[in-house]
Amino acid sequence: MEENKKTIINRLVAVKSKSGKSCSQIAEQTGLTNVYVAQLLRRQAQLNPDTAPKLRAALPELPEDLLQEMMRPPMRSYDPNLIQEPCVYRLNEAVMHFGESIKEIINEEFGDGIMSAIDFYCSVDKVKGVDGKDRVVVTFDGKYLPYTEQRTTRISLFRAAFN
Repeated sequence: MEENKKTIINRLVAVKSKSGKSCSQIAEQTGLTNVYVAQLLRRQAQLNPDTAPKLRAALPELPEDLLQEMMRPPMRSYDPNLIQEPCVYRLNEAVMHFGESIKEIINEEFGDGIMSAIDFYCSVDKVKGVDGKDRVVVTFDGKYLPYTEQRTTRISLFRAAFN
């Protein structure tokens, strides 16, 4: 019988916990971003077979069945109640608060388009602020995707090819 996603995630998180390593430490050993490592362990991303040996070296206790599971396309989803978690809520609030201004700057710098969340890198870093206090830096690095003008000639060519 196939394990459910929650059970798999619990097993993956237990392997990480047993290793005593942080996502950032695993990221350094694998060449991935720390957020991508966390995504892999939460079955929100697919492990590339070329990266699997690096992950196995970073987490030697990772059983083969979990490694194989991580290489399958995941069911990317989230619990709608996650927004109630204070850190997630504040991240959402920051994006919502600054979103319109960020969109305006993207449009000024690139034109009419969006940032991809598929061709996308995300990382979290800890830095010291000018006041000497710890600060969180969240980097969203997404490919720019311009909107396209929808012309009837393209649809006409498509229809002609199938008629």
